[in-house]
Amino acid sequence: MTQPSVEPRATAQDAGAGPRRSAASRLDRYFHVSARGSTIGREVRGGTTTFMAMCYILLLNPLILSGPDAAGNRLGHAGLITATALAAAVCTLLMGLVGKVPLALAAGLGVSGVLSTQVAPHVTWPQAMGMCVMYGAVIVLLAVTGLRELIMNAIPLALKHAITMGIGMFIALIGLVKAGFVHASKGGGPVTLGPAGELAGWPVLVFCVTLLAVLMLQARDVPGAILIGIVVGTVLAVVVDAAAGPGPAAWQNGAPELGGSAVSLPDFSLFGHVEFGGWGSLGVVGITMIVFTLVLAGFFDAMATIIGVATEARLTDEHGRLPGLSKALFIDGAPRAVGGVAGASGQTVFIESATGVGEGARTGLSSVVTGLFFTACLFFTPLTRLVPGEVAAAALVVIGAMMMSNARHVDWSDRAVAVPAFLTVVLMPFTYSITAGVGAGVIAFTAIKAAQGKWREPGVFMWLLTAVFTGYFALHPIEGWLGVK
Repeated sequence: MTQPSVEPRATAQDAGAGPRRSAASRLDRYFHVSARGSTIGREVRGGTTTFMAMCYILLLNPLILSGPDAAGNRLGHAGLITATALAAAVCTLLMGLVGKVPLALAAGLGVSGVLSTQVAPHVTWPQAMGMCVMYGAVIVLLAVTGLRELIMNAIPLALKHAITMGIGMFIALIGLVKAGFVHASKGGGPVTLGPAGELAGWPVLVFCVTLLAVLMLQARDVPGAILIGIVVGTVLAVVVDAAAGPGPAAWQNGAPELGGSAVSLPDFSLFGHVEFGGWGSLGVVGITMIVFTLVLAGFFDAMATIIGVATEARLTDEHGRLPGLSKALFIDGAPRAVGGVAGASGQTVFIESATGVGEGARTGLSSVVTGLFFTACLFFTPLTRLVPGEVAAAALVVIGAMMMSNARHVDWSDRAVAVPAFLTVVLMPFTYSITAGVGAGVIAFTAIKAAQGKWREPGVFMWLLTAVFTGYFALHPIEGWLGVK
């Protein structure tokens, strides 16, 4: 005789578990978590790891954009922190929710360097951000039309690596100057060690210790080495300031301190401060070259990063192509304009996304987690006052060193590529201009190929670039011949 079946009674715990399982199931389906061999736990862990690896941008971007514009105005520190966090949050969430890939975005240091050193000294900051929006629109247009990939193929690989290296050298020099390690010389050479040929002051010591700490941690393959080094440097700065009392004026952004609460409301004072036009001091050629420089500053590294991280996450096909690459490129382009509107400069994909992939991230859910962390940072601006500029500057030098690793991809025995690559790398920091470095590299490459009888090899696009850059370098005498003041 069979026993009647008895339905198990639902408990309050089961009732609560149902919605939770349903929510998890919806997340799984939307982000294809199971389909890509991942779990929600791994995605959360990966997104958290990515944030910890790249949150240093909240300190470095304001440091680079802290200089005056043509009118002598400076962007507020609290506003810069908010703008940097806001743009990173919005753009990373966009990449996660729409692109559905484990890529996080934040302010590109190369773009910020161009805005600070080549744009702002000639215009106002709102006009500089307007130019950043223009640059973002150009990137979107290139992605939509497919020209972005065509241009990628037209520029020689060695020059692509040289551009990345040159930007790294440029960023490192900015860090050394911001830290007071390098000064403009008052006599003799163009630059000098410290203010008078020797290092001086406790803040520079803090910079040196922070730099060595990060490099040693990286040598030991410690995850989050930059962030840990910044924490160590900040603690040392607080101790030094309390013991030696160098005074607020001795530090880059004032003495490290935390006054009042660690939590505050976001400062959106920079949001929407964008102006188009009023660039008369730059001229048409100057504006064109700066926008082109902004495009180059984040153009190649972004595509290489997208493909590299996607390959690490096993999202590419057997030919190394990423399905949906056009969508990812579009989402990578649009945030560059978003960053300009926010007042944080153009956003770009960060290679630190690979740290999250290393923790198991395979979907856009990890990017959503990273974006939510950046959103939370909007309310913790006062904590950044603890970190002096000298500590943040050490991270700039480290990032510059990391970008120099591209040197291994250049065939230095082939003068046709070695000389243009060399000129590209050295002229960026020596002239304090990314444009000058790229221009010299392009002209040298086509000239050497022509001298070798291989004038067809560079291609039409490279010869067009050569003509443009030649006009850029000869702009002053051309204006003189034309009678233009």
